[in-house]
Amino acid sequence: MNSMTDREPTDADLAAIVAEWPRIAADLAALDTEITALYTTDRVDELAVRRNRRTTRRVLNGAHRLLGGEAA
Repeated sequence: MNSMTDREPTDADLAAIVAEWPRIAADLAALDTEITALYTTDRVDELAVRRNRRTTRRVLNGAHRLLGGEAA
């Protein structure tokens, strides 16, 4: 039993996940915002637009941070 599915994550694997977590969390928030906008109303209101803009900014900041830049 020496397959990739049987091994535990290494410290480097866990560190990579921790480093990527802000981006992962932002992606999940963006997805949640989009789903909420799709299923709660027949029209998009200003609050939904602002919420989507805010989560998009979080996704972009997370990606920028992963690439070694400073997030605004």
